[in-house]
Amino acid sequence: MDTKTLTDEEQSARKRRSVAIALALAGFVGLVFLVTIARLGASVLERPL
Repeated sequence: MDTKTLTDEEQSARKRRSVAIALALAGFVGLVFLVTIARLGASVLERPL
């Protein structure tokens, strides 16, 4: 199997891209959570367990 050694520029670009994807995914999860709470109503968080 051939492996390619990445340059410093390629490694930093990969890291920036990974961080951007992680932030976008976290933002999407937060948005879905907020929309779910809005649709269910805030009282769903105050119910007894």
